[in-house]
Formats: sequence, C-alpha cells, structure tokens
Amino acid sequence: MRALLTAALATLLMVPLATAQASEPPPPTPVSLGIPLSDVLLIGGTVAPGPVPGKAAIWNVSTGKPGYLNAMDPATGASLVSAPLEGADSGYAVTATPDGSIYAGTYSNGHLYRWRPGMGDTVEDLGRPVASENYIWSLTSDEQGNIYGGTFPGGKLFRYDAATGAVRDYGQAVHGQTYVRSIAYANGKVYAGTNPDAHLVELDPATGTVSEVPSPPGIPDIRNLAIYDLAARAGKLYARFSTAYPAPLCVFDLATRTWTDQIPAAHGLNISPVGDQGEIYLIQQGELKRYDPATKALTGTGLTFTGRIQNARAIGWAELGLPDYPGKSIVGTLWRGELFRYNPQTGKSDIIQSAVRREPIEILSVAGGKQSAYVGGFLNGGVSVVDPQTGAATFNRFSQTEAVMEASDGRVWIGNYPEARVYSYDPRQPWSSPEYSPGPPGTPDNPRLEVNMKADQQMRARAFAEVDGKIAIGTVPEGDRLGGALAIHDPKTGTTRTFRNVVQDESIFGLTADHGIVYGGTSITGGLTTTPPTRAEGTVFAWDVRNSRKLWETPIAGAGTVNSVAIGPDGLLWGVAGKTIFAVDTLRGRLKRRFDVGTTTAGGDIVATRDALYAGIDGTKLYRLTPWQRTPPAVWLTQANRRIAVRGDSQLLVTTGAQLFKIDLNR
Repeated sequence: MRALLTAALATLLMVPLATAQASEPPPPTPVSLGIPLSDVLLIGGTVAPGPVPGKAAIWNVSTGKPGYLNAMDPATGASLVSAPLEGADSGYAVTATPDGSIYAGTYSNGHLYRWRPGMGDTVEDLGRPVASENYIWSLTSDEQGNIYGGTFPGGKLFRYDAATGAVRDYGQAVHGQTYVRSIAYANGKVYAGTNPDAHLVELDPATGTVSEVPSPPGIPDIRNLAIYDLAARAGKLYARFSTAYPAPLCVFDLATRTWTDQIPAAHGLNISPVGDQGEIYLIQQGELKRYDPATKALTGTGLTFTGRIQNARAIGWAELGLPDYPGKSIVGTLWRGELFRYNPQTGKSDIIQSAVRREPIEILSVAGGKQSAYVGGFLNGGVSVVDPQTGAATFNRFSQTEAVMEASDGRVWIGNYPEARVYSYDPRQPWSSPEYSPGPPGTPDNPRLEVNMKADQQMRARAFAEVDGKIAIGTVPEGDRLGGALAIHDPKTGTTRTFRNVVQDESIFGLTADHGIVYGGTSITGGLTTTPPTRAEGTVFAWDVRNSRKLWETPIAGAGTVNSVAIGPDGLLWGVAGKTIFAVDTLRGRLKRRFDVGTTTAGGDIVATRDALYAGIDGTKLYRLTPWQRTPPAVWLTQANRRIAVRGDSQLLVTTGAQLFKIDLNR
C-alpha cells in the first residue's frame, strides 16, 4: 500500500512540472521590417562603344547582390545595358577591348566577366582567373584584347588570353604587398601600383620579369600610401599616390624614364583619354580641368562638383548629338549615378541623374531608440530612420556607417568610415548633410561633424557607449597599422580626449558603460588586416573615465576578436568572441562564465535587457541567456544575423544582409 501511495504521490508531483515545461512559451517569430537602405553606388567604369553601333556609352559596375554591369546613354542617361554579375557584389575594374568587348573584374568572388556586342542584358562569367584571389582590383588590355589584372589578397598580376581563355599567373607584383590597386598598359609593358605601400612596377608580359620604377621626387615616403589610380596616355603614365581622396597625380615620361610633373589635389578615380590636341581632362580641386601635357597648364572648365566625394567613376569622349554639345564632349559618371558632361567648343556643361537602378544596401550598424530604430549602410553608406512597428523608413544619403547610437537626450551618434568621423544628428530637425545630401539652402548641418580622428591615424568609428553625459568612441586604425583608440567626447564643451593603444596593438570592436566605467572588447587585427598581429588574443578591458586610466584588461583564450560586450542583468560583463559567450566580473575582470557554443569564428553581437541577454553566434543562431546562467544555453532561434540591437526591454532588432527584422519579446 505504501508503495502504491508513494507512486501515486510521485505521479501527482510530476504533473505540474511536466505541465509547466509544456507551457513554456515558444520563442517569438522574427518579423521583417523590410529593406530600409537602398541607393545607387557606381564603382569602376569606362567610356567605350556601347550596344548602339557607332555610339559611345558610359559603362559602370553598380553595387548590389548581385552587382550589375551597366551601360548608359551619355546624351540622356537612359539605361542601355543592365546585366547582373551573378555571385559578385561589385567591381572597381572595368576595361574595353578593340573588338567591342567589355570586361569587369569583381569582388568578393574574384571573377572576370565579359560582355560582347549583341549580348543584351547578359554577360559571360569567365570564372576566377587566380584561384587564391577573391578581389580583382584593376584591369587593362592590350592591342590583341588580352586582359591584365591585379588582385587581393595575394597582390598578384595575371593575364587572360582572350583567344584561348588561358590564364597566366605572374605571382605577387611586389613582395609583401597584398593589393595590386591599379594597372595600365603601354608599349608592350604592363604597369601596376600597389597597396599598402605605393610601389610602381613594370611587367614584361612575355618574360614575366618585374622591375620597379623609382618613386617621384615629391613622394619621399611610400609607406601607408597606395597608387590608387594609374593610366597610360600618349607615352606618359599618370599615377595618383594616395587613397580615394584628393592627392598628387604624378606624371612619368616613358621615353625618358623621368617624372616630369605633379598635379596637386587630383580627385581620381580616372582621367580621360587624350583629345585631338593631346589634352586630357580630370577632376582637380573640385572642378573638371583641362591638362596640357606639353605646357603642364591646368585650365578650369567651370564645371564644379560639391560634396565630400568628387571623383570620376568613368570619364571619356562621346558625341552627344545635342544642340549645345557639338562634336565631341567629355562625359563621365559620379558615385551616386549622376552623369556629367562638358563641351569644349561651347563651354556648356551639366549634371543629370542617370537611370541606373537603386540596389539594397547591406546593413552594417543598427540601434534602437525610444521611438525609432536607426540603421547604417555598408560601402554605399546611408542612414535610415525606421518605424519599428511598420518598417516605414526615411533614407538619407551618407557615408559608410560603422556605428549608430541614440543617446539619452534623443540625439543620434553616427560613426563613419573613413577618418573615424563622428557626427551627432537631431532626428527632430531636418536632415541636411553638405557632404552627401544637402537640404535647402540655409538649412543647418544635421548631422553635425563632432570628431575627426584622421590625425590620430584612425579609420573606423566602430563602437559607441554613453557614460556620464559623454560619448565613448572605439576605433580601428587606418592603413597598414595596429592599435585602435578610445576617445571620450564631451558634447557640452565640444572637446575630445583620445587614448591610443588602450590595449596595445589592438582595435576596439565593442563598448558598453556602467557607473562611470567604459568596458570594451578588442581585436588583434589592424586597419587592413595585412600587418601580422603582435598579440594572440582579443581582450576585454575597463576604463575609468573620470581618472583617464585603465583598470584592467583580460585576454579571452583562443579568441582573436571580442566582437561585442554588454552589462548583463546579473551585473557581469558579458561578451561574444567568435564561437564563445563569456562573462567576467567588472571589478577585476576575472572570468566567471564561458560557453563555447559555436562552430565558426563569425561572432556577432550581444545585447542585454532587464531580464536576459541575447547573443548572435555563427551568423545563423540566436541564444538567450538568463541571469546567473550556469549551463550552456540552447539555441533560442535559428535566424541569420549580422548585427543585433535592443529597444528597451521589449524588442530585438536583427539584421540579415539588407533586411531588418524585429523580435517582440513580450509576445
């Protein structure tokens, strides 16, 4: 009898437990808020014969998933070709051959594509010329239509034989240089410019011999520079030593083997072919200029460009057949799909918007605010203000946005690439960016530039935290350097204090703050990830803002990068480092929890609500961690994710490529 009673009691006791487990609510379902960012971004281009016989077209690759090879009518801006480059995101490298073919070299798949007359809106995918390379940065061609290209990450030169399809790999152009950023062909030789150091080399394509061309006298130090552009025109090389921004364009005479001129503040990314009088056109100091190689004279045209980005994505000659544009005109494109043109006979010029299609922009940063969500774009850039209930988005053109954060006063802080620029934006006032998207004349700057860390050799404003009314900024260095910075900006005084190498030779990827202390997560990588790291592990650290001193740092064993950090509801500092979720105490940084739950190093974000933490691992899984977690968490949701943010305690924001999702935690 006692046994029966015990069994019955046990059964009764088990029922509530089983019922409780069965009644655990399932995870909420992610709801798409759509694609909040989309725009035109033209990268590489050229002016060459198009699909209409006897007429020139402007060719450009536009960024997207996939990217597109576009041809535009220079007279109207109408689309003539719009061919998807399946598998490619975009491409800087576009060249034309004598038979009317157009070649595009792309990233991130490193493929070569070819358009031939009569193909319409299609291209041939010629595959990856060099198996180890996933970026083709530059292309040129010879008289026979053979294609020469430069690559990353091996910094290689290759030739594609247009007749047979055979590829010759010439190897690394310059030992230790991982980018062949620019390329040109002249008189049977191929010339290439490298990065992260600006070497100029000459390749004999028959023998494979590579020799270096001495640097110009005015460029004594080629370290941490690039030969960003390179063009061969009428016996001269034009090499621009810098980045995407204005820099000296140096002229090298191939016959005398001497540097003969230096044009200051040239914008790139291209210069025109020579005209009937030997002249070329380029953008210099914000204006289209005529350059005479014989006299070295620069003459303005009156066609000026505004905004931060003022470079030609394609430039060349075309007959437009328009009343104010008799004969041949200079035509070209700008980065946002605008088409510019200038007629040397009449002096007439204008800028019109082309019909290149807008493409979704991959989300690089996301933040939750009291009323809205904010997302920032990769490469094309842009900032959108999103209604977190409906997904309705207001898009604003801007540069690549690495981080966004709404502060307690309602202002939004925006961290940008390059130069680790930081802006403050008041969403209650009209958006007006003179650099990217100006409002009506007289509209105050909004966003307003607050910090520029170029002088501190920083490139990416990667992370924010608010601490005691100040804004903490974590950065990644520029170029081939190691060592990020922690900057503390005071909005009340407009002053900024910058602390380089808070963790020696490591970049700052994540920040959070609590009670006057900033906590960060770091990475062993540098600006271009080309310099070998000096340290083996990423860390977490604590920084006392009032006394400007580091309290402690703790390496996370086996992890090169601590991607993200957050203060949990248990008071511990939690972080994600690749496949690992961990927690340390905030007093001394001692490890308290560690869960190795992932299978890759593609760590994501970790965010905290009042009740739990949410972490992204492997780019495909979300984990929910409760306070005082002792056992490894199970997968909470299988959901592709790049970035995660939280709105209050009730909503997660999750990004997947160009899409934004919400997860309502109270449902």
